[in-house]
Amino acid sequence: MRTVIASLIIAAVIFVLGAGAVIYAGLYDVAATAPHWPATAWLLETVRIRSITAHAAGITVPPGLEEPAKLVIGVEHYAAHCAVCHGAPGVPKGDIGRGLYPPPPDLAKTAPLYNPGELFWIAKHGIKMSGMPAWADHSDEELWATVAFVEKLPGVSEQDYARLIMASMAHGGGHH
Repeated sequence: MRTVIASLIIAAVIFVLGAGAVIYAGLYDVAATAPHWPATAWLLETVRIRSITAHAAGITVPPGLEEPAKLVIGVEHYAAHCAVCHGAPGVPKGDIGRGLYPPPPDLAKTAPLYNPGELFWIAKHGIKMSGMPAWADHSDEELWATVAFVEKLPGVSEQDYARLIMASMAHGGGHH
């Protein structure tokens, strides 16, 4: 039994020293043009999913998230801050979004994978080393309105998006 424990400890020390050598020697390419190693991608994806789920678990969705006025506020924030990286109906990702690694997801496809509390947590706190900024300096009301819009995004056509943008501008959208 002692031999097994000693072998495991030695293997762990060798692994840690090897990982340290790879890191210290700069062998891991951090360039946004180089994809992660499969093990790194798996680890980061698992950490991201589990962290979002754990941190958003206690968030309560405020009443009235379905109100049309929320969509107008949400689309305004989305157009000003999100579309450049994530794109929008009829609006491709901008240069910044195309240059990020990992690439920002198409929220019309990935938003349904998250509940409203998780979407709110992501918008408020951002995600380290992904290019997703924290919008903690924005009001919770604005962030919840953005969540309301993102939840509707999978069914929003180019024409619907254009109408919402026009409504936002008529509403006095502060970012336009």
